[in-house]
Amino acid sequence: MPALAPGSETLRGVYFDGHSSRDRAATLTLSDPVRLDLEGESQVFPASAVVTDPPVPGVRRVVRLPGGARFETTEFAALLAWERARGQHRALRGVAWLEARWGSALAAVVVAFALTGAFLVWGIPALATQAAHVTPRGVLASFDEQTLQVLEDQDLVGPSGLPTERQAALQRQFRAVQAWAGGGYPYRLLIRDGEPSGFGGVGANAFALPNGTIVMTDQLVALARSDRELLGVLAHETGHVTRRHGLAAVYQGLGLGLVTTLITGDLVSASTFAAAVPAAILRGGYSRDAETEADRVSADFMLSQYGTTKPLQDILARLDREEEDDPADPSWLDIFRSHPVTSERVAALKALDRP
Repeated sequence: MPALAPGSETLRGVYFDGHSSRDRAATLTLSDPVRLDLEGESQVFPASAVVTDPPVPGVRRVVRLPGGARFETTEFAALLAWERARGQHRALRGVAWLEARWGSALAAVVVAFALTGAFLVWGIPALATQAAHVTPRGVLASFDEQTLQVLEDQDLVGPSGLPTERQAALQRQFRAVQAWAGGGYPYRLLIRDGEPSGFGGVGANAFALPNGTIVMTDQLVALARSDRELLGVLAHETGHVTRRHGLAAVYQGLGLGLVTTLITGDLVSASTFAAAVPAAILRGGYSRDAETEADRVSADFMLSQYGTTKPLQDILARLDREEEDDPADPSWLDIFRSHPVTSERVAALKALDRP
């Protein structure tokens, strides 16, 4: 039998022959060659033929031997020294060292929570925007139809109570916005009652669906003091359509389900999308950046048509005043839930009016 190299280490443990579950007491001498001693017999293997499994805290170390046999031991220090000398599992030894210390484990949990939070704050919106831009035009019409059906079924909108002549006048004026907006979307204006049951609807509101369907409620028409204000709002909505803000907002509301959609390559079904839209409309689903973009689109329209953004400024300022006068009044709470009204937006529009 070959002589063992000086400084060899002998480990105590159990041996499995790879053919049965029966274990046998054994010792393993780490050197080159490696020697396994069992009761009544010994085996010798080249060190290059012996493989150690990565360390797992609290679990016996496994040394794999030729022929499917293995040796298991709890004498970790000698085995780690032998691995270190051979350059094995350097990275995994560091992981094991970290796992064995509660402070490291706690730090890892904190980092994991931080990364999860960052993904929810920045990752999901980025994925939602990407998904919105890659959604084929062919599926958008289905999204619009399914969403309108859901809104009607839930009594969030209903048939308009405005006189036919008033609706026709608004439709005629909308054609200017429709012709200006561009983007190849089949824009259409639907005028609906925002409180068909007397309460619980979308209230005074206007919102755009992905394929260019824009819903404006009777309540918003009543709130406005001029049709120019309404046209400013409608132009704002076309900005959400062309930049696909609505799609992104709903996709973002789908959360982690969106991640699965992007990974698998499957599109969100029209029914799933439609079910998510009412929540997006009522909870205020547009980001500040999206609102700023849409405001600029509306400002371009207003300046090209009237030379001023004042009508849009006026309706936004009115919403602010109503909020200050009676913050518990649901009449203003429903107005532009998806359009947070801020003094900064009005100030930005005023700045665009300046030569």
